[in-house]
Amino acid sequence: MTLDRTKAELPPNVKDDHHDVPAVEFADALEPELHLPEPAQKPAQSQNPTAQPVPTAHRRWLIAAAVAAVVLIGLNLRAGIASAAALFHDLQQLLGYGPLVASLLPTVPVLCFALAGAATAWLSSRMGLERAIALALALLAAGLGLRGIESVGFLLAGTVVSMSGLAVCNVAMPTFIRKYFAHRPSTMTGAYTISMSVGATVAAAVSVPLAMQLESPLLGLAVWALLAVVGLAVFLPMTFVGRRPLAPGARAHLSPWPLLRTRKGLLLTGLFTIQALLVYTVMGWFPYILISRGMTPAAAGQTLALVQVVSIPAVVLLLAMAARPGLLRPAFMLTCAASLAGYLALLVLPADLAVVPAVLIGLGFGVFPLLMLVISRAGSDAAETTALSTLAQSVGYLFAALGPFGLGLLHDALGDWTVPLVLLVAGAVLQLLLAHGVSSLVREGRK
Repeated sequence: MTLDRTKAELPPNVKDDHHDVPAVEFADALEPELHLPEPAQKPAQSQNPTAQPVPTAHRRWLIAAAVAAVVLIGLNLRAGIASAAALFHDLQQLLGYGPLVASLLPTVPVLCFALAGAATAWLSSRMGLERAIALALALLAAGLGLRGIESVGFLLAGTVVSMSGLAVCNVAMPTFIRKYFAHRPSTMTGAYTISMSVGATVAAAVSVPLAMQLESPLLGLAVWALLAVVGLAVFLPMTFVGRRPLAPGARAHLSPWPLLRTRKGLLLTGLFTIQALLVYTVMGWFPYILISRGMTPAAAGQTLALVQVVSIPAVVLLLAMAARPGLLRPAFMLTCAASLAGYLALLVLPADLAVVPAVLIGLGFGVFPLLMLVISRAGSDAAETTALSTLAQSVGYLFAALGPFGLGLLHDALGDWTVPLVLLVAGAVLQLLLAHGVSSLVREGRK
């Protein structure tokens, strides 16, 4: 199939009037997704019941709800992870756990993304996309709340529950964007990933001060459950209006595993694996590395926040490039080259110059939104998009878990970060090569 990098294919009954204001364009894109009671019609006009006009006020309300859902879910998706990274040192001192648990904590999210994410396609086909996302947000809120109990067991259990909720959202969001924003996949992918960066930035910057105010690093983790509750409350109305019967010939579910036999599936999964390994190793260990070099925990958390701050304009720039013909590959190469330079800088520069690797790695975080954009456009329908997202994220996160877990144990065995960082540099080289292959795949329309 040929992947269109400029515009998603629209259903025949959706307008594409460039003279309309953006809100009306969004409303037109949503029109076939709504399942509302249809008025009485003459027999000659009842051939296509899904094409009934939807009241403008209702359409625009649903647009606003969908946009709010994208933003709030994005804010939640990294806040629970970034808030923990700067507190790992204090948590270990408070609870007294050993190196095994210390290596497990930044690894559990990635494993949950792999295992729970693999069930998302099945869950969405049984419950519906919107209800699956609502369930995921409920799990996220409950799990984050459990992490406030002073126990290693509850800390691990809460992490498993909350990260399982994040896993479902991770896989479901490309399909949600495809379903509700067929006219503007780049814009809404950008809003989604920027929201993720904002949530991670705030969480990383304020987690240590919050924990100090609350006089407990555990409460500093649990307070982020409030953000998940807000996201769930705003999203709940979508579960009542978002479900609709499948269009004739549409697939409710497509198994993701046969896609591993395609070049498209292999390249997307490979690139997702290596970028996730790099990102979540940084999210889990970057502050700890700086603390081990003499930086205070608060300053280390703020440096991680800088990584996220830099990623926000980077996402805007890279998605703007990717929306133009012929610039997807340069966008991938730019962000991958920055990532490679960042890991090299982290390897050789002292903690006093940590701002340099922070800025470069923040630019390197742009691989994720570009990959999400490719996945959201890659499927021939929503079922295939969900299958590709499930495949890339479940397999990708499973292998990516080797990063934070293995590098943590390796550091504990060697007593130094040099060898782990050399391995991250090698991973950044592999990421650049895979990104080149993915951009070629999209340009040539190969399967």
